[in-house]
Amino acid sequence: MANNTQTTKSISLDDYGIKNAEVHYQLHPDRLHDIAIAKGQGVEASSGALAINTGEFTGRSPQDRFIVKDEITKDRVWWGNVNIAFDPDDFQKLYDKVTDYLSGKEIFVRDSYACADENYKLNIRVINEYAWSNQFAYNMFLRPSEKELENFIPEWTIVNAPGFMADPKVDKTRQHNFAILDFTRKIALIGGTGYTGEIKKGIFSALNFILPVFKNTLPMHCSANVGKNDDTAIFFGLSGTGKTTLSADPSRRLIGDDEHGWTKENTVFNFEGGCYAKVINLCEENEPDIFNAIKRGAILENVILDANGRVDFEDVSITQNTRVSYPLDHIDNTVVPSIGKNPKNIFFLTADAFGVLPPISKLTPSQAAYHFISGYTAKVAGTEAGVVEPVPNFSACFGAPFMPLHPAKYAEMLSDKIQETGVNVWLVNTGWTGGPYGVGTRMKLKYTRAMINAVLNGDLKDYTYEDYHIHSVFGVAQPRSCPGVPSEVLSPRTTWNDDEAYYKTAFKLTNAFRENFKKFESFASEEIRRGGPQRYAF
Repeated sequence: MANNTQTTKSISLDDYGIKNAEVHYQLHPDRLHDIAIAKGQGVEASSGALAINTGEFTGRSPQDRFIVKDEITKDRVWWGNVNIAFDPDDFQKLYDKVTDYLSGKEIFVRDSYACADENYKLNIRVINEYAWSNQFAYNMFLRPSEKELENFIPEWTIVNAPGFMADPKVDKTRQHNFAILDFTRKIALIGGTGYTGEIKKGIFSALNFILPVFKNTLPMHCSANVGKNDDTAIFFGLSGTGKTTLSADPSRRLIGDDEHGWTKENTVFNFEGGCYAKVINLCEENEPDIFNAIKRGAILENVILDANGRVDFEDVSITQNTRVSYPLDHIDNTVVPSIGKNPKNIFFLTADAFGVLPPISKLTPSQAAYHFISGYTAKVAGTEAGVVEPVPNFSACFGAPFMPLHPAKYAEMLSDKIQETGVNVWLVNTGWTGGPYGVGTRMKLKYTRAMINAVLNGDLKDYTYEDYHIHSVFGVAQPRSCPGVPSEVLSPRTTWNDDEAYYKTAFKLTNAFRENFKKFESFASEEIRRGGPQRYAF
């Protein structure tokens, strides 16, 4: 999959408004690695990976993400706090200021593409101020061959200028950083932030508009892998729920880590050419594929190194959002090209810090649509200032910040896919058991793996009263037994040893579900509305 050659082709950026720049085109990642170190922008870890600090921003800034409101988007985008409108004229003025800022500088340019399926391929030109940002683009996007580069015509352009600071009063941004999509000009404009995730999520957001509107294809914030019988499994989940960890299974081949499309032909294809994994508390025993992918060519973000260059993965003094990016070929067990067929199982992953959801349960189609549009996980104490107890965190379609259309559109597309293919959908709680955060304990990874393997191996039977119990609050079907998992672990109420406290907490969470869903009720079908928990409180 990787293309490690360095082209001798040269290009001009004059047509982009970037004048007199020293343009480095399609540099080998080793060269970008060395440039970043020579410029003092990174150091080499003992593993050989490049370790960099992204500066002020160590994560995305959702309130500073904008979409230009024009003829293409004005009647299609779900405008509001997630999709914030930006005026076309203001975009042009800001774009001109950014390109003027980049003029005369040393610039790194990479041609790449998104979408492993040729029928959906999106050519991308990435223009970066920093070498390590360009290496990130090499890792995360798909890499054209030398022959493909000869006649490469970019459809979308990413202009990435971390050192440019906007003037909010003049430039109509909220603050000095911004990430703006313009669907008419087909530009993702990023400035004032060095966080590399804005680069990949800009294209993901664009595809989340393009694919359903123009290609009748469902975009998904998910990971995916495939078994020996070509059975595809899809894993949805917000950050910290185990999406990357659980899809990196040595017994199955990885399709992709984070972003996929589900076509009308019922194939699943990866958008990307790499992985962008969280590394907080990473250890080789639990996550060998990710651990061993951290080598020359990988980029570590915001980690702490000791005097010998070894990473302390438990040190979160910079951020809890420590990351690594690496090309897919850093993992041995992958699908090439990154396309799967015949989806058989979908897993919705949630880290329920209230400790009341079953560790695994089977969902009906209506429940699947409801939980998809809800996109639930929980924040725990200490992750944000002022969070002292578990707080519900809902992100529609498990990726609200990247969804330009109304969430009901994606939910209806998924519901149609479930009905059409008969795929099984499972809700998996990778969070707490035996009580909420601070009282109970985190679900053991070996139990979660055992439950998922039982599904994939066909060891969890189809629903019958003898094999499943219908949860009295959430209405989901939880199995009574599962190979490799103690039966008492499968019942969250049993692990609490305090029925009254359990039900009080469970109803507290159902109320949060219902309150969150109010904003979707007028758009959602009756079938989706029926998929929610029971409508009464303790």
